[in-house]
Amino acid sequence: MDVPEARNPWRGLALLAVLPVLALVACTPSDESGTGPPDGSRPLAAVCGGTAEGPSQAPEGAVPVDPAVPGDLRAKTNRHGPATTFWLAPGTHRLGKAQYDQVIPKRGNTYVGAPGSVLDGQRANRYAFTGNAADVRVQHLTVRGFVAPVNEGVVNHDSADGWVIEHNTIEGNAGAALMAGARQQVRGNCLRDNGQYGMNAYKADGTITGLVVEGNEIVGNNTADWERRIPECGCSGGVKFWEVNGADIRGNWVHDNRGPALWADTNNNDFLIEGNLIEDNDSAAIFYETSYNAVIRKNLLRRNNWVEGRKFADGGDSFPAATVYVSESGGEPRVPARTDKIEIYDNVLENNWSGITLWENADRFCNSPANTSSGSCTLLVPRQDRCSPPAIESPPLLDDCRWKTQRVDIHHNTFSLDTSVVGCEALCGRMAVLSNYGTYPDWSPYQGEVIQQAITFEQRNRWHDNTYVGPWTFMAFDTDRVLDQPQWQVGPYRQDRGSTFSRAAGG
Repeated sequence: MDVPEARNPWRGLALLAVLPVLALVACTPSDESGTGPPDGSRPLAAVCGGTAEGPSQAPEGAVPVDPAVPGDLRAKTNRHGPATTFWLAPGTHRLGKAQYDQVIPKRGNTYVGAPGSVLDGQRANRYAFTGNAADVRVQHLTVRGFVAPVNEGVVNHDSADGWVIEHNTIEGNAGAALMAGARQQVRGNCLRDNGQYGMNAYKADGTITGLVVEGNEIVGNNTADWERRIPECGCSGGVKFWEVNGADIRGNWVHDNRGPALWADTNNNDFLIEGNLIEDNDSAAIFYETSYNAVIRKNLLRRNNWVEGRKFADGGDSFPAATVYVSESGGEPRVPARTDKIEIYDNVLENNWSGITLWENADRFCNSPANTSSGSCTLLVPRQDRCSPPAIESPPLLDDCRWKTQRVDIHHNTFSLDTSVVGCEALCGRMAVLSNYGTYPDWSPYQGEVIQQAITFEQRNRWHDNTYVGPWTFMAFDTDRVLDQPQWQVGPYRQDRGSTFSRAAGG
């Protein structure tokens, strides 16, 4: 969820130089429409329209499911015990006409589709697969036409643990295509044109660990345009992660989503985001918010954030809406993870609306009315009521009640911008590290320039050894300080040591 000052950022754009850092998507540039490369080659995760097919005959020991018998899948699931494999024969399978006619698997069940097998919710059923059974597999199915409510999902609706969801096409559903539980693996799927998210990784008890999202195509989601229907709801995009502790997101093609591509919101930790091709999304490519400890490396980001960035500019808003947006998030050694920083390196960003913004809202902290992650406190202070005067006015709570944008290390990236391609003048080529002037609530110990000073100079946020191509400018401390390259590199900011700059157009 976002705050008014942080303002939900952005949209998308293209580069092929410096692709050695991107072996996963090398030689697979898309055309300007984002629909695929003109030479017929495809990104590794271009699986929509070409997901791996399941077995054409029922595997040995599997229970065949007949599409001509309405409700056959539900009935046979109910009759058979745990660890049963069900083979869905070719054709369109229907569960029944009632909204709660979903399948409730038993532990260890496998659901595998033959070529041409479709599970259709008929715009009547809310969910496809629900319940708390662990270690379920869903493979080689097309799942469509289900009408999950907002913030709910169609497959693994109850976020059960240990599910493997692979080689499916989950498309044209309301809500999210799927939810996530602990140890879940989401591999080789087409998550396309769903009403809210491609995936909503949320579990009420906050116990999602060991999540893997690999080799998927995540495209065209948020068809219901939830941010327009509920302004600033923070409820749209390709994938949304909530309180996930340990996630690997790699080798995916995330494109043309209405909203952010990948959005980690509220007390996520220990993320690895690598080798993804992220392009043509309306808002940020990567949005890491009120969270901890991440490695973001070897991704190719292009043509993202055009819609939201232009909306800011057209509205006269000078906030640096960015393609990689780190908001109230940072490295924290006291929270166990594979790293104690947010490290952003070996990425290529081409013709996006702006680059990387590091932001911290001075008025947003645990127990502040400005904290839109309502009910949540930091991972260092589990109880909100502790973050109150007078205790919050002194260490350790003075520090630990804040989600700090700290220990962010940005290096060896290539930032390329051709403003004639993006269709802008000055506002689409910015890097930023900043905060607002603290004013609220009246008992806040962070009023005035306290957080502006901290994020800019005291919290070990640094750019270095990057390559810039195009007319980049820099913003520090607040939105009034716009710096050119020499000002950014000398005191008091001393950023981007070892970096190179060229004014030539990107591409």
